[in-house]
Amino acid sequence: MVFFRSISRGISSSLSKTRYGYYRKLRFLSNIPENTVYGGPKPQNPNQRVTLTTLRQKYKKGEAITMVTGYDYPSGVHIDMAGIDICLVGDSASMVVHGHDTTLPITIDEMLVHCRAVARGAKRPLLVGDLPFGTYESSTKQAVDTAVRVLKEGGMDAIKLEGGAPSRITAAKAIVEAGIAVIGHVGLTPQAISVLGGFRPQGRNIDSAVKVVETAMALQEAGCFSVVLECVPAPVAAATTSALRIPTIGIGAGPFCSGQVLVYHDLLGMMQHPHHAKVTPKFCKQFGQVGDVINKALLEYKEEVTNGSFPGSAHSPYKIGAADMDGFLNELQKLGFNDAASAAAAAAEKIQTS
Repeated sequence: MVFFRSISRGISSSLSKTRYGYYRKLRFLSNIPENTVYGGPKPQNPNQRVTLTTLRQKYKKGEAITMVTGYDYPSGVHIDMAGIDICLVGDSASMVVHGHDTTLPITIDEMLVHCRAVARGAKRPLLVGDLPFGTYESSTKQAVDTAVRVLKEGGMDAIKLEGGAPSRITAAKAIVEAGIAVIGHVGLTPQAISVLGGFRPQGRNIDSAVKVVETAMALQEAGCFSVVLECVPAPVAAATTSALRIPTIGIGAGPFCSGQVLVYHDLLGMMQHPHHAKVTPKFCKQFGQVGDVINKALLEYKEEVTNGSFPGSAHSPYKIGAADMDGFLNELQKLGFNDAASAAAAAAEKIQTS
């Protein structure tokens, strides 16, 4: 109690009375003091959040909608800073983060970890979480329960599910009726790899092309606010976009969609590992070669640690005063740690002269 009373007196003494009440002279307690080791991001203005209304306005104006996948806090921050409209926490994390060959293995609990991490970093974009395979196919109750978890536990604004089968259209409708915004997904639906026989483009013959359009329209009627078109010919995507009254988001579907989405790691050229090269799609443009930069930095780090040039004085910022240093050496000697005292004295001299 004495501690808390002293804190209270300290805060009271830092206030000044004006005609409008008390104002603090001190910095707000939520700010990071100058002498701390780690900082943190500044809170975002909630009025700057992208909403469904924002997307509808862009769609009506014919402005392109941007979407990028993100799987963790750093990618969320980058997507936020770039002003991307939608951040999708995709089940593609199964492949690009966890190293699986397909999207099937990832669980809802793993997806929720990714969702929460992204939500901490991306404060501006509309946040959309994928429903992973096995979490919404059994019944509309299962679908709604999973979607609720993605919003309540994952911090998302909406969900995405793969359409196609009538049961998935029904699931989308049930989720919308539960008050949750839904993006549909047609064309190449990676969760259906077992039926499709691999990651194969869709809409390349008459029946398949018509099915893409019809499925997208069914998702629209179910209440989806947008539909992802993946790996379909550009004319099929153009026809689908024209037929719908909601935005289409293309990925490997050509330029005639309402917007585009790419995987964060793919567009950055982050991974050179043979496994990732195997699963990187043909349609992806690399807007950077971040992986080369990362590899170079790691090699330089290894070299400098090995040859002893890192860390030098510039990266050994925490000092001990001369008087305290002398006292520290004396205490070490009293304790019989003569070698430790010699090591400390030599280190202090080296830091000062380097």
